[in-house]
Amino acid sequence: MSDKTSAAQSAPGVTPSSTAAPGPPASVKSSKGAVWFASRFAVIGVWIALAALFAVLRPDTFLTSGSLKVIFGSQNQAALVFLTAALLCTIVVGEFVDMSVASNFGLSAIMLTILNVNHGWNVGAAVLASLVLSTAVGAVNGWLVVKVGVNTIVVTLGMGTFLLGIALWISDLMPVGGLPTDFKDIALQPVAGLPVSFFYGLVLMLGFAYVLHFTPLGRNMRFVGESREVSRLAGVRVTRLRVGAFTVAGLIAGVGGVLSAAATGGFDPNVSQSYLLPIFAATFLGTAILQPGRFNPIGTLVAVFFLATGVLGLQLLGASSWITSVFYGGVLVVAVTISTVLRNRTR
Repeated sequence: MSDKTSAAQSAPGVTPSSTAAPGPPASVKSSKGAVWFASRFAVIGVWIALAALFAVLRPDTFLTSGSLKVIFGSQNQAALVFLTAALLCTIVVGEFVDMSVASNFGLSAIMLTILNVNHGWNVGAAVLASLVLSTAVGAVNGWLVVKVGVNTIVVTLGMGTFLLGIALWISDLMPVGGLPTDFKDIALQPVAGLPVSFFYGLVLMLGFAYVLHFTPLGRNMRFVGESREVSRLAGVRVTRLRVGAFTVAGLIAGVGGVLSAAATGGFDPNVSQSYLLPIFAATFLGTAILQPGRFNPIGTLVAVFFLATGVLGLQLLGASSWITSVFYGGVLVVAVTISTVLRNRTR
């Protein structure tokens, strides 16, 4: 009997039940589960806690429908959603951040206004011309970066400065207004208590997330972002995807500019640069939401409203106007740090 037991113990591939390797302790599993949950939903928890704090400190002003509309329905947040979506297009395929999206957004808005108000173009034709221009700017960025091989940040930073100069030139350094009053309905028409532009942004981000997660195009974009050479060897059209990402980014920025101009009846080209810091803060903060260490549309959408909640709450508490820059800048530093740590852990 002992010989048989000994033989069984020594036989390859046979492990007696009494000596089976123990599984990980329950405490370890629980710890891993907590880390998994925190890495995906901690920022959402902080957002809820922040809103609760402001509600306690300023219940008469924060707990109102007006505050809700400022956080979710202001034109500033709608613009940020479109701009962050444009930025994500290039980041997902592995390009460095497109520094020209804000200026492209501004040029589209001011071009629409100038063509309609100063030159008498039909508003539909002016919208079309503005979108063609913004899309062309994106295509030129893509051609210079992908085809010519110029550094992304050099191209887009230079293009952004160039576009800002053009916008200031055609507007004589002044805000321009006077768009048809009924044109504002394409951005401000109320739907369920919020302007329709909020739902445009929601559909845009949800559609972007669907493409990335459930379509071959989205998987190829992620694949290219991880490794261009491996993607090329696998038969992915890397060049087309990269140029296409810049082109679509230009189109999305242009659409955002059109909606912004429609909502305000015109545009001030100097305003466009004020979006740069919030764009980067929201985009990088989004990497700490739902998909740790990865740029993702839903996380970015949540980050936009997180930042809006923080800024509004601080303003209601009596903070000066400089607090906006401090808040956005601080969040950007923290978000980039979190993104770097999470990316290193996933490698």
